Amino acid sequence: MRSSQAALSSARAGLEMAWESLQWHGEGGTGSLREALDSSAPPLHSATLHGRGAARPAAWQVPYRGGVLKGLALAAQIDDWLARGIIESSAAVALHRCLKNPEWFDLSDRTMVLLGAGSEAGPLRWLASWRARIVAVDIPDESVWRRIVAIVTDGNGTLIAPVRRTTRASDDEAVWLADAGVDLLTETPQAAAWVCAQDGPVDVAALGYLDGERHVRLSLAMDMMQVATARDPRTSMAWMATPTDVFAVPAGTARRAQEAFAQRPTMQRAWQAPVRLASGDRLFQPNVGEVEQSAEGLSYGLIDSLIVEQGPNYALAKRLQQWRALLAREAGHRVCLNIAPSTSTASVLKNPAFAAGFAGADTFGIEVFEPATTTAIMAALWVHDLRADETAANPARPLMHPFELFMDNACHGGLWTSAYRARSALPMAALVGWLRRPKPASVPAATD
Repeated sequence: MRSSQAALSSARAGLEMAWESLQWHGEGGTGSLREALDSSAPPLHSATLHGRGAARPAAWQVPYRGGVLKGLALAAQIDDWLARGIIESSAAVALHRCLKNPEWFDLSDRTMVLLGAGSEAGPLRWLASWRARIVAVDIPDESVWRRIVAIVTDGNGTLIAPVRRTTRASDDEAVWLADAGVDLLTETPQAAAWVCAQDGPVDVAALGYLDGERHVRLSLAMDMMQVATARDPRTSMAWMATPTDVFAVPAGTARRAQEAFAQRPTMQRAWQAPVRLASGDRLFQPNVGEVEQSAEGLSYGLIDSLIVEQGPNYALAKRLQQWRALLAREAGHRVCLNIAPSTSTASVLKNPAFAAGFAGADTFGIEVFEPATTTAIMAALWVHDLRADETAANPARPLMHPFELFMDNACHGGLWTSAYRARSALPMAALVGWLRRPKPASVPAATD
């Protein structure tokens, strides 16, 4: 953080090491990832599906806690999130801009490549209702493609799907559905060649997720896709960043976290002190230390929201994406890497500890969003970053430091403004969550 050049050099060295360390294993043997991208592979074909919904782009609105927010109600909720420290001021400004510019959401002029199109927190449903041309990449699984097709059919966008054999314009989805899909872990060269053959320019979003070490391999496979498409300087790139990572944050945000820790009520300090001591100083640690300054004069704090239980593979996979974002913007590409709030997706809730921690997170000022809410917000921010000149995503906008890309438009759910370091509060949040669980109904004893 202290040097822009150090940040870019670190990103470049990290990606080079990743590309050198992992190799491609294909039918022709083993080679580098770069060699794999340049290799010939059996071509993929395209199937096209047009949505059958209303032709007018859907108005942007946000599902929230059982209702739907739009207009003045949505504007008030954005202000509430800002006031409670759930989103950054830049995110609030961006979302208000989206409300004031409904014409932005006619995406008929965009070709949007979704790597992991069926992702639960991805923007497919919104893009399909905003007239986008959607180039969808997902695994060869008929159930996945049935869901994708159903979403696009209900909207007004156009789906371009990879298939193994040639289709005709008159073919309906029943003809090619079982033949759709491509596995990025084993077919990246074919997928890259297919995407690059689409009419450009393209906006490429890396949305895929897999458990464990497969996430690192998938992130590099998606990186290969973005490197291939970046040969066109008009290509834009997008990711959804996790809030559970280490970030430099604006000085005002850092001071807000410091004040929250310093202003804890006396009774709260009293009961936390022995608990912290008994835990070996692992619980209730302050979220921010000192506010520092970069060589360029930018004041910042450091937030360490890494969650150990998510594992090193998850941390590395997300760091690879940050590195690519920094270098792509430096190379002149428009880059959207916005931090999404913690979200109660199925992949997260299958871990009982996370599920309990999410259930008690509000005790520490953290808001966990439902997938539909996150999807609506992050889709709008992607549109904002493609349309607005004022965003950090725009490479023509000067930044004091490359890490401002991550500070801009951050929707961290309160992890940056909380009094406590995330992993030092998670055990207590989980305890609260367990205590809040509904008790199973008692079963009357059987009688004769």
